Amino acid sequence: MKIRPFQAVYPNFDFITSTDSFFANVKYDYPEYYESGFFKKASQEAIYIYRITTQKHSFTGIIACSDLQDYYDGKIKKHENTLSSKEQMQMQLMIRRGAMVKPVLLTYQDVKEVNTWIRKHIKKNECFFEAHFEKEAQTHSFWEVSDGKAIQTLQNLFDQNVGESYIADGHHRTSTAALLYERLQHKEKDKKYDQLLSAYFPVSELEVHDYNRIVEGLNECSLTTFMAKMSKIFDFEILEEGRKPTEKHEIVMYLNREWFALRWKKSVLKSYKQFKVVLDASMLDEKVLKDILGIKDIRTDLRIKYVEGTKGVEEVRTKTIKNENRIAFLLYPVKLEELIAVADANMIMPPKSTWFEPRMRNGLLVQEY
Repeated sequence: MKIRPFQAVYPNFDFITSTDSFFANVKYDYPEYYESGFFKKASQEAIYIYRITTQKHSFTGIIACSDLQDYYDGKIKKHENTLSSKEQMQMQLMIRRGAMVKPVLLTYQDVKEVNTWIRKHIKKNECFFEAHFEKEAQTHSFWEVSDGKAIQTLQNLFDQNVGESYIADGHHRTSTAALLYERLQHKEKDKKYDQLLSAYFPVSELEVHDYNRIVEGLNECSLTTFMAKMSKIFDFEILEEGRKPTEKHEIVMYLNREWFALRWKKSVLKSYKQFKVVLDASMLDEKVLKDILGIKDIRTDLRIKYVEGTKGVEEVRTKTIKNENRIAFLLYPVKLEELIAVADANMIMPPKSTWFEPRMRNGLLVQEY
């Protein structure tokens, strides 16, 4: 992988009284904030070490610009399809801002030499800046790598040891950046459309959480008929209280204020035996949402809502009981090696299959075009 330093734009904390409020709005208000002096430009190009500290964990990676050619060459791998409507929205935002205000989250297999280099740099150098967010109880810290020899060392380590990376979060930002490059690079040669603002976190520094579904209505199917159809593909267990699935191929369902543990019947699992990776989200989409509930396109159907797993079982329950016709499905988290296997095989996962931690914030480091 080719990584590049960039001349970052970063917040002017002299003018920011509430980080939570300011960074919640920066996605849309960046041009106005920039003109008003809420941001300043770094004096030189650099790569940045990035650490996100939460109440439970600490995650460390780097922020640099990726070469979009690596995306075209298949070295930056995807596992989701994108929607043209969302790409249009992203393009309007990027052109209006003239910048990327949030990096794409990329993951890669751990490289011992890279991890060691990052730890040593943090130990020897002062933090460039940090931002604390009270609502999430998180601190985002940055160390600047601006020395030419240090940058070259880090670039060489990536070039020699990181053969590919995987998009964990930011498929639409990546595809939109590629579209901008294709359409504008030769028209506006003074702008760097061939670079993609990226946050590289090794697999050991990421957590993958579940992403759960709430579906509106039984599609004119009675509760009795629905349960009868479900019993043909699942073994049922009534639960005394809500919980998350405890293993792969178990799904927890909340329906009519009752909790059920569902386990795919052996005959159903056998029918997927030829697939390299079998995901519960894919099976649920096909066997339940499509075949039973009549949802033909899960990417666009408004009957489906998604709840990230970090919000817990109670959040799912609360959102479901707002309407008596809603059904909730809680899924077991996808393993990171499953995501990598899907991407390596040029396969596509269902939308909202994974929720990654850490979560980055808009506007902490900005790449101008």
